[in-house]
Amino acid sequence: MSDSYVIIGDGIAGASAAETLREQSPDAEITVITDEGESLYNRILIKEFAKGKLPEAPISIHDEGWYDDHDVDLRLNTVVVDVDIENDAVHTHEGETFEYDALLLAVGGTPQQLPVGNADADGIHHFWTFQDARKIKASVEDADQGVIVGAGLLGIDFAAICGAQDVEAKYLMRGDCWWRYALSEEGAEIMHEAMRERGVEPVFGSGVDHFEVDDDGHVEAAVDPNGTRYECDFAGVAIGLDLNSELIEDTPIEVDDGIVVDEYMRTNVDNVFAAGDITRFNDLILGEHGQNGSWGSAKEQGTIAARNMIDYGSEEFKWVSSYSITHFDFPFLSFGHPTLGEESVEATTDDGEWRRVALKDGRIVGGVLIGDLSPQSAFKQLMREQRYVADQTELLMEPGFSVDDLAPTTEQ
Repeated sequence: MSDSYVIIGDGIAGASAAETLREQSPDAEITVITDEGESLYNRILIKEFAKGKLPEAPISIHDEGWYDDHDVDLRLNTVVVDVDIENDAVHTHEGETFEYDALLLAVGGTPQQLPVGNADADGIHHFWTFQDARKIKASVEDADQGVIVGAGLLGIDFAAICGAQDVEAKYLMRGDCWWRYALSEEGAEIMHEAMRERGVEPVFGSGVDHFEVDDDGHVEAAVDPNGTRYECDFAGVAIGLDLNSELIEDTPIEVDDGIVVDEYMRTNVDNVFAAGDITRFNDLILGEHGQNGSWGSAKEQGTIAARNMIDYGSEEFKWVSSYSITHFDFPFLSFGHPTLGEESVEATTDDGEWRRVALKDGRIVGGVLIGDLSPQSAFKQLMREQRYVADQTELLMEPGFSVDDLAPTTEQ
């Protein structure tokens, strides 16, 4: 009798798990269930589509034919309404039941809504799915003025979309700079200038108290907590994700700001695993439980989860993630956990080139590179090795830095 695997979610975590399961368990029954209406696509490229830089065609990764060719049962537009841990089964909104030997939860999250008046008005968008990207593209193409809320890695996508579509926009930020938990004002100012060059003006110490709408229910202005009114016919909101853990709230699966898993992607229920944004995983490099929403991390988690669904304990998840932004005329890359750490070191190494490294217990836990990305391999290597560098931080900031530049250390 062949093994039966059920995967809830067809993002990159779920899809990479399906690929790995099929490669390593040729006779297994594999079912992928997703509430989306289309199969796996590249979430990184949908922002380029919304900017008007790419057609839809290159964005698909697995068309529906891939699932047929690999004997994977794909269920689109299907909502799981119950995970029955006691009987190893999931139940869908259509009354179907899928039994499993091992289950993977790759259910991700849903964009958070601003808790303010008229936040659901027409013309106000959140960015997560390909369908979101289509709506954003259609809306921004007809817009003249925009407002953006959310000073992080998703918010800046809205800034780039407005800039690419020639929509003048105000980028409302609560703090004194963009991504203030990972960048200093000096590093952030490079990003601010890039936005201004594209017609997007950062507004600091701001935010949204409420939106105003016209007689048709379409957004026409954002009013910040100071009472300043910003006219707009397009608004992008990116303030974070609500993780989709409500599906398992009545189960024994441990949840603590995400589904808690070990380094093998297994939950506290032996035959239930999780991967992707939804996880709070045992980060072997960080030395504590952590979270990471990058594409590469989710893909690797899906692969590792699948291998351990087949043979638990076969491979650990030990990964240094990275996230790049390609909206501007210079490269930008973050790696690891740049918002964590007890201290940091930063430097401007050349005109428009800036770097910052975050440290915990004298070891690198993350960082940001702007302009010059050449040190990334060295920094990631030091993270993986968990090497003590607190006594040589000035070398980390040198142009052309490599691991070989560091002196041996006996610090543990």
